[in-house]
Amino acid sequence: MTKGGMESVEVFTSEGKGRGLKAQKEFLPGDVIFAEPAYAAVVFDSLTHVICHTCFKRQERLHRCGQCKFAYYCDRTCQRAAWLNHKNECSAIKKHGKAPTENIRLAARIMWKIEREGSGLAEGCLVSIDDLQNHVDSFDEEEKKELRADVESFLEFWPPQSQQFGMQYISHIFGVINCNGFTLSDQRGLQAVGVGIFPNLCQANHDCWPNCTVIFNNGNHEAVRSMFHTQMRIELRALSKISPGDELTVSYVDFLNVSEERQKQLKKQYYFDCTCEHCKKKIKDDLMLAVKEGGSKPSADMVKDVIQFSKDTLEKINKARMEGLYHEVVKLCRECLKKQEPVLGDTNIYLLRILSIASEVLSYLQMFEEAADYAKRMVDGYLKIYHPNNAQLGMAMMRAGVTHWHAGLIEAGHGLICKAYAILLITHGPSHPITKDLEVMRVQTEMELRMFQQNEFVYYKMREAALKNQKIQVMPEPSNETSPSLFHKKE
Repeated sequence: MTKGGMESVEVFTSEGKGRGLKAQKEFLPGDVIFAEPAYAAVVFDSLTHVICHTCFKRQERLHRCGQCKFAYYCDRTCQRAAWLNHKNECSAIKKHGKAPTENIRLAARIMWKIEREGSGLAEGCLVSIDDLQNHVDSFDEEEKKELRADVESFLEFWPPQSQQFGMQYISHIFGVINCNGFTLSDQRGLQAVGVGIFPNLCQANHDCWPNCTVIFNNGNHEAVRSMFHTQMRIELRALSKISPGDELTVSYVDFLNVSEERQKQLKKQYYFDCTCEHCKKKIKDDLMLAVKEGGSKPSADMVKDVIQFSKDTLEKINKARMEGLYHEVVKLCRECLKKQEPVLGDTNIYLLRILSIASEVLSYLQMFEEAADYAKRMVDGYLKIYHPNNAQLGMAMMRAGVTHWHAGLIEAGHGLICKAYAILLITHGPSHPITKDLEVMRVQTEMELRMFQQNEFVYYKMREAALKNQKIQVMPEPSNETSPSLFHKKE
């Protein structure tokens, strides 16, 4: 079963998993298997005035819709592109007096599209909205209560002149959003800014060690003529060699968790039991829970105490980060590392989490040498755990490279930036803004490295002068969220 732009994949029944996607031809790492525009998408409530409602890019100055005063756009091009999907929403918001929550807005956009086009197969879709899983039967009491509240709010917002849908169908749409909503990120891919429904992507099953990754591409509206604009879309990209007939899989959760924890998370959020190879055989669990080797092995009680101390510290760190108390975060990290280092192994996830936070916050505070040391240890641990083409690994390597560069450790900095670039070329592709940023850094550090190899003394003198004249590029303020997860789950 193939459809516009989807010739290279087919839907099949995957044993024990329901529907899945299968490759029709061979793919190599970095190949785009398919690109899919959103069936419907909305910006998160908290960011509606700083993110473009068409391409989801973060912009300094946005144009506001003169009618509803709610939607914001980069420019007229994005505003015109949005009109078909915004028209009904615009008048409904004016009548309602205010915009409803993101969940209601997304459901309404889906319903208006069904009103316009019917609920059968949309162009380029392998499955219809009606056929997507809603898992409403698996909802617990709390989720059912939220669902009823959403349906009520939807009915208050939904205009009487639009097509009317039954309660069961409206519940189905909310169920679909609940377990199939895909997280949309800004152009740097560092912050989750919205949620969308992509019916073809929904068919890709989960594997903790997948052969594909999903990247959100905001499209490009910079060409003078709009016919050359590319639309916002998700891209399914190959991470390893895929043969015809292989199932295409993606990971719904970050791999950096022991199999039991990943299984719990998947059951709670997506209502299935993960039986992938890595979960069944608990592959890499030993690394993630490693204890210090050599000398006297720490006792089980000592390990238990340190892990509990790490969990308590992570809670305190989150609180301090929320309040912007970054020096307090550093103090907590140093105390925790002092306790962890004699007991936990280099790949232990509790040690890696503290190293990651410490390196990020110290970089922000411009304490680059200490940050670089922690970042190096973090990356060394990640390399033993993550898939070699994992996007999280690439981003962590990029951060570590920039930190080393700022610390004046040009050789290590350039090496890490090159390795990060090789990973992100596969996971994000050469035209993604973050890959382009990395290419600029790669060229710059290569030039500096040549200068350093010719004459270290001259290099450090020039660097010192440059830093005096120019404010050092400050690292972005540490975010309180981990990088966006694949599917958006309503909290």
